[in-house]
Amino acid sequence: MTTLWRPISGCGPECLPGPGEAPTASAVRQLGRAAGLLGMLGLGVGLAAVLPILPTRERQAALRGWARATARVCGVRLDVRGRLPRRRALLVANHVSWWDVLALLAVAPARLVAKREVRRWPLVGLLAHAAGTVFVDRARPRELPATVGRVAAALRSGRSVAVFPEGTTWCGAATTCRPPTGFRPAMFQAAIDTGAPVVPLRIGYRCGVTGATSTAPAFVGDENLVRSVRRMLAVRRLTVCVDIAAALHPGRSADRRALARVAESAVHLVPSSPAARTAPVTSEPTPEQPVRVPARPDAGPVVLPVATRPPAATSPGSPSAGERELPLAA
Repeated sequence: MTTLWRPISGCGPECLPGPGEAPTASAVRQLGRAAGLLGMLGLGVGLAAVLPILPTRERQAALRGWARATARVCGVRLDVRGRLPRRRALLVANHVSWWDVLALLAVAPARLVAKREVRRWPLVGLLAHAAGTVFVDRARPRELPATVGRVAAALRSGRSVAVFPEGTTWCGAATTCRPPTGFRPAMFQAAIDTGAPVVPLRIGYRCGVTGATSTAPAFVGDENLVRSVRRMLAVRRLTVCVDIAAALHPGRSADRRALARVAESAVHLVPSSPAARTAPVTSEPTPEQPVRVPARPDAGPVVLPVATRPPAATSPGSPSAGERELPLAA
């Protein structure tokens, strides 16, 4: 199996916090969080039984409520910046942890694209299946077009779909650890075929005590899920931050590889190539800002209008409210 279908990151045990490096909760609180998580997983089993028969709106509300309640019992605070479009969209995000799935469900209860192995996870796999997750068999690359077709069908039906185009988790802190293959372009074809907007989301974690980026939730290397869960529940105050960037609107002749590069740049806020250029995204209402992206070789250039974002609260160290620079690949 090549790295094309099995992306790898540069992360290892050294990317994770060592003993005493991060503020930890008391043993009693950790036990309480573990009990709460088990309770929410049990509730998720019951939820999985009724999700298939619920109308779309009620299903989304149930998933959002379950995800947010799970975060609360685990001592995780959710910080969302930006606003999602009201219509269906392809949501693309970086991938740090198994907790990313709960973060997305808490913000946007969309159908997820996940590796086939998740289907066999205890309790989680059952809930994922009931929520309509599209599973990818990475051992069978020839089935990828059919998977893209299922994602396109979901978008045509009016459902949003969330995908992690990096294909693997990494610590989210050191840029040298990012998967060298970057955002894989296949799923972006579903957005092009259906005319659905692509919404980049950046997921990050920080310690609420120190305010510094935390790698405690990272799920990397050969670590098993139980150990990862225990380390995450031990963090005294953890905040998961979800930053929603401006939506990208691809044309029918857009190139999925170029679209993937633009989305990756928006997620990581760094140029994806030496030829990258920046386009300002202002907080004031203005007409859509066109971002030119190369089309397929058999078509002329395509303009992807990038809709402006509504005003969002700025954090210390962020650009001023007047203008925020969003690097976009040319």
